[in-house]
Formats: sequence, C-alpha cells, structure tokens
Amino acid sequence: MARTLLFNGKIITPYRMIRNGSLLIEDGKIAGIFEGRPEISHCRSIDAKGLYISPGFIDIHTHGAGGYDFMDGTVEAYIGAAMAHARHGTTALVPTTVASTTESLKGTFETYRKAKSANTHGPVFLGLHLEGPYFSMEQRGAQDPRHIRNPEREHYEEILSWSDDIVRWSAAPELDGAMEFGRFLRDRGILPSIGHSDAIYEEVLEAYENGYTHITHLYSGMSGVRRINAYRYAGVIESAFLIDEMTVEIIADGAHLPASLLKLIYKIKGPDKIALITDSMRAAGMPEGESILGGIRDGQKVLVEDGVAKLMDRTAFAGSVATADRLVRTMTDIADVPLMDAVRMMTITPARIMGVDDKKGSIAIGKDADLVLFDDSITVDTVIIGGRVLDTDTPHC
Repeated sequence: MARTLLFNGKIITPYRMIRNGSLLIEDGKIAGIFEGRPEISHCRSIDAKGLYISPGFIDIHTHGAGGYDFMDGTVEAYIGAAMAHARHGTTALVPTTVASTTESLKGTFETYRKAKSANTHGPVFLGLHLEGPYFSMEQRGAQDPRHIRNPEREHYEEILSWSDDIVRWSAAPELDGAMEFGRFLRDRGILPSIGHSDAIYEEVLEAYENGYTHITHLYSGMSGVRRINAYRYAGVIESAFLIDEMTVEIIADGAHLPASLLKLIYKIKGPDKIALITDSMRAAGMPEGESILGGIRDGQKVLVEDGVAKLMDRTAFAGSVATADRLVRTMTDIADVPLMDAVRMMTITPARIMGVDDKKGSIAIGKDADLVLFDDSITVDTVIIGGRVLDTDTPHC
C-alpha cells in the first residue's frame, strides 16, 4: 500500500491539538505525526484544508442503519448498515442483536462470519454484542417478551458453542443465575454488561464484583430509585454513579437524554468512563417516515420523526436513528462538552472498553490509520479506514 501524507489539519491526539499538523500513513498504520508539513518523497498527499483530523469513531452498540438491520439475516444487511455508518465517520463497530430464538441467533452468527469475510473496505467489525435474552420483564423496553428468560448455563453454553465472535453480552444481574453467567463470560474474555435491569444498588455492586463492569445505554431500560416495602433503594442509574470504575454508554442523540442529563453524566463519570453509542435501528441515515424496528421479516412498524423513531401511536420512543457524528455534535452543542472530550467518548474510551485500544481509538504511531476529517459543525468530509480513503480518490505527491 502506498504511503500517504495527510497535511494541513488540526490533529486531535489523546493529549493535545496539533493546529497545523500532518500524519504519515504507511501500510495501513500511522507512521508519523508532525507539526507543519514535512518533506517526504514517494507518497500521495491529502490536503486536510484546515479540518479536524480525529481518530475514527467507534460505535460499540448499533442494530443497523441505511435501511438495514443486523437481524435481517443477510450479508447485504451487515455491509449496507456498516457502510451507512461509515459515511458519518464510524470506522469500527459492534453489531448488536436483540432477544430472539436460539435458532435465529445461530443464523445470525453464520451471517456475521460471512459478512466479516466480505467486509474488505468498510468499518471493522469488532465482534457481536448480544442484547438479551436475559432481561427484566419490567425493564424490557422494545425487547420481545416471548424470548426473555433467566440465564441458564446449558442455554448460554450452547449459544457460545456456536460462535467465537461474541465480545459483549447485556443482561440483568438480578436474575437467578446472572452472577455465575457474569463470571462465565469474564473468564472467556467477553464483556458482561448490565442492561434492561430492575436491580438495586446491592445487586449491581455484587454484579460489578462478578464481571459486570459496564452499563448498557444508561437511563434507558433500567431502574432508578425504587420503593420496596416503603423503603427507598438506589437503582442501576444511581449505582453507575456510585461505582467510580463502572463504565457507561449513552445514546447522545439529544432525544433519549436531555441536555441536563447529558451534563450530569459527563460531570460525574467524565470522558474516560463514557462511551457514546448510537443504539441505532435501520432508519439511521435515512429520510424520516415509516420504518421497521427489528428484522425486516418480523419487525414492528414505527414512525421516524423529530430525529427519533417512535411507536406508531407516538406513546414511546422505538429506537435511535443517530449516527456517530450526531453524537459528537450533540455533546458539544447542547451538553457544552469540549470537543476533545466529546471525541474521546467516541474513540479511545469505547476502544478501551472493548479491549482494542492497543490498535484503535487514538492517533498514535503504530496504531491503525482509522481517521475521520470533519469541520467545526462536525460535518464529516473524509473517512479513512486502515489507511484507505473511503470512496475518495487522492492525487499523488
């Protein structure tokens, strides 16, 4: 692969902003970081035109985009959704399932393996996130109640025997068998995450000690302060704030969480413990109107308006239609978060949560050349994945 010099950009590193910076890319890796434009021969050049040069965005919880859902069961859906996200700056993602039959999951695993092999130019698939079926019925949200159940060893061992691609699994820790399940996942290098849970603080604390170190879409599908026999108990939300080392993810689309809560989460947890996620359904990156939540064959009809998907009767949200650039924009525009911190929550923090920060998530020599160029309004101009410019031809030096 030819060497590429990216010059005249504002480079966002983990520690500073290089105002007139240049990057040398070689063999898909970052080979040099410079102030000014160095004299380098035998390369092609890209003028960043004063734009920001950021690490590529990493979305660790998404169900689809561009008219596709990962539960559609086709390679086309995986590639189509990934490329739709790529146009908004995402260079790596974790496709996410929903509670379904074990037979449906088995088919999903096979489709993912084929899609991973076919995905030669799009965002990198970091592995699968299973969202369910071990959830609280009270906090199930849009998850299909027919498939919700307790974690039983025979059941999850069978599921795990079908795939080596599972990297995270969301579950409710208060369920019978959930603590053993957390230890089981942790011992296999899979991230147990608390989601769709009605747990109280004491249960969350025990869960943390048993491997549940992350919380799925904070505030969505989880308990806050509860009354039990007249006494108040802290819920999952308060537990996320009380356990300093617990990491969280938030749907920062400006709809699921208002500015006040975005500011509160940022103030308490800080950018090193927060990952921005889209949790997007197929309508992400598409015009507003009617869409389908879930698989194309058996999903439910929803209405996309005001930048969010809603049930047809408009009584509740039915999924996010966010893209990664919108998340960063929301945090800077309405939550008043500094740009470098907003980028951090979309890059190195999710990379660290998923254990890929040795290769991705920051601009540093030796790391993968996954980059996104955007302007002051976080409008994406250029996306580079593994040193390859996405759908863009560049002149040679």
